[in-house]
Amino acid sequence: MINIKEDPQLNVLNHSSAHLLAQAVKRLYPQAKFWVGPVIEDGFYYDMDLGDVKLTEEDLPKIESMMRKISKEDKRISRIELSKAEALDMFKDDEYKLDIINNLPEEDVISAYQQAEFVDLCRGPHVESTKKMKHFKLLKVSGAYWKGDAKNKMLQRVYGITFETKEELDQYLEWLEAAKLRDHKKIGREMGLFMMSEYGPGFPFWLPNGMKLRQALESWYHEVHIRRGYDFLQTPIMLNKELWEISGHWGNYNDNMYTSIIDDRDFAIKPMNCPGGILAYKNGLHSYRDLPIRLAEMGHVHRHEASGALNGLFRVRAFTQDDAHIFLTEDQLQSEIIEILDFIDEIYSVFGLSYTIELSTRPEDKYIGEIEVWDRSELALENAMKAAGRDYKINEGDGAFYGPKLDFKVRDSLNRVWQCGTVQLDMNLPERFDISYVDAQGQKQRPIMLHRAIFGSIERFIGILIEHFAGGFPVWMAPQQVEIIPVNTEFHLDYAYEVEGLLKDMGVRAHVDARNEKLGYRLREAQTNKIPHQIIIGDKEIESRGINLRRYGERAQNPFALDAYLELLAKEIENKEIHEIKE
Repeated sequence: MINIKEDPQLNVLNHSSAHLLAQAVKRLYPQAKFWVGPVIEDGFYYDMDLGDVKLTEEDLPKIESMMRKISKEDKRISRIELSKAEALDMFKDDEYKLDIINNLPEEDVISAYQQAEFVDLCRGPHVESTKKMKHFKLLKVSGAYWKGDAKNKMLQRVYGITFETKEELDQYLEWLEAAKLRDHKKIGREMGLFMMSEYGPGFPFWLPNGMKLRQALESWYHEVHIRRGYDFLQTPIMLNKELWEISGHWGNYNDNMYTSIIDDRDFAIKPMNCPGGILAYKNGLHSYRDLPIRLAEMGHVHRHEASGALNGLFRVRAFTQDDAHIFLTEDQLQSEIIEILDFIDEIYSVFGLSYTIELSTRPEDKYIGEIEVWDRSELALENAMKAAGRDYKINEGDGAFYGPKLDFKVRDSLNRVWQCGTVQLDMNLPERFDISYVDAQGQKQRPIMLHRAIFGSIERFIGILIEHFAGGFPVWMAPQQVEIIPVNTEFHLDYAYEVEGLLKDMGVRAHVDARNEKLGYRLREAQTNKIPHQIIIGDKEIESRGINLRRYGERAQNPFALDAYLELLAKEIENKEIHEIKE
């Protein structure tokens, strides 16, 4: 999937299309006022206030029709330069534009773009004529708070996308339909993985099948961490305000934190695990010989996300971060980052996920610590990446408030990019919490701290895997790994249960379908339920002490001796094999 923001031509075309959308909306709804209409990775959107009119998906074709009409008018798009006073006068009846203008410096030249009767504030650039925008599609409408603040008015957001050719647009829309079939909310419901409830918006419920998948993932995750020298800990879910003031979260992240009062003191449910990890480190004395100390935690965190932003497992208010906090010396930094890069390779390769890396630098505001410390930290990350021979891209101003970071963006089977892992270099929190180790001369020194996550969030990562595999999980992590289907429940059931017992002794999640239904019906249902191994047992299998294997997504059935099948299954689980779905 192409990233519209990173393609110069498509970027300009889609931003111009946002103005085309706004002009069409203004013709249809003269009372409309507009906030912002940026380009995003998959197209554009425009936030608008239509008064009492509430748009639905059914209104989009009407807006598209007006957009096509304006496109055919072939009106020139021209840039206008204004002083602040002129801009305030031009948009004097639009409180949204006035807010933007009033926040600009007095001396700035303010630009706007005009096409026929429609004019809007914009830096540009734009295409030269409305005729250039022919191949577009409006995709959906949703709510969005003005300025992203839940205390402000709810605006309406219309999403769209534009391509240079009809073929490109058609190809994208076909891809979009394929993505809809992989929607993790739909598959999660059908497979009984998770649910949401109106009693807790943004707080997912894990159902039995989802817990089996999740436990398989977490069990393997613990194994590989122990092998790589990590210790696990668990820290409290709620800690008092003083801790969050020391960490800087209270001042920089307070709007996203759930708070309460206990014994007349302010407490907050943790939005991040790092302060608890630091307290665990600070609990004992440490020598330079102990470092690096790697403390991992599957920490349950809560963040107050806007209700309009909630989206299945992708955006929730309670989730589990696969955090690790690594305490080390500055001269260990390069080798440890190289080790983490190798670890991330191992994890993502198991799922067939490729990835790219971005180095995110100091934010313009809302950061803690001295700029000199930030500069050293950013240089250390760059040097480690170069020493590892890794390609990376600089992402200016997107670091955490306490330090720069490496962000790992995975690419799934539909070529979509997801932000998952992160490695954050922190020289600030160790200072604020006054943590130390004793060096070879017996002197106290300040360690460096690495914050590291690979999944990012268990919930979100499972959502990505659901869509990546379209619910057809590799056998090692599937909620149910084997379905045993006797051809005739009167004659073949005893052997079916014997096979089930052998599988369960191996720790395999197996089940016998003993229902008095036709064989074809039970086979189709096993396929619908995306069970990776379906074993058919009839007279021949009993006579030969064998099985007939049909994989999910395949029509072919392959006979195996029972011992050979058990060996094949064990190897497939141990090696975390991925089988391509053929249908």
